[in-house]
Amino acid sequence: MEIPLQITNRNIKLSDALESEIRKRAEKLDKFYNRITRCKVVVESPPRHSHQGQRYNVQIVMTVPGAELVVKRNPHEDLYVAIRDSFDAARRQLEDYSRRQRGEIKVHGEAPVALISALFVDKGYGFITTAEDHEMYFHKNSLLNSDFNHLEVGMKVRYTEGKGEKGPQASTVTLI
Repeated sequence: MEIPLQITNRNIKLSDALESEIRKRAEKLDKFYNRITRCKVVVESPPRHSHQGQRYNVQIVMTVPGAELVVKRNPHEDLYVAIRDSFDAARRQLEDYSRRQRGEIKVHGEAPVALISALFVDKGYGFITTAEDHEMYFHKNSLLNSDFNHLEVGMKVRYTEGKGEKGPQASTVTLI
């Protein structure tokens, strides 16, 4: 880090062990992504209602080339858990940011195509035949953006394969 780690506490006194834990985790972030220019950690104990126990917030603000990444998690009753969860979230944000910087983008393939081979409208299910000539069950609730009662044998659909009680089944079916 170009600028030394800043640790701020509000409504709480940080022990040496807690500060050491925060510094150790911040060093790990810096080793993971060595282009962090600034990191600020804010540990606070917000005012509580009389019926609630003590809760802790840990906010992390990281400045990296071209962006500022902010992590703010839900309050937690255990300060060490709040610190761990916040730094885990910070690492995930750095991973995502690093991937975007390298131009790595997840591309999901298009769902496979099948033909409706049998329909049992009165019972609310049917079968599709895949391109590999496998027959697969689908229920009317797995049909998206169409009315099950208007389907016909021979219509083309896209599907997502899932596991059913008696083998593979189409968990998401979309009419083409």
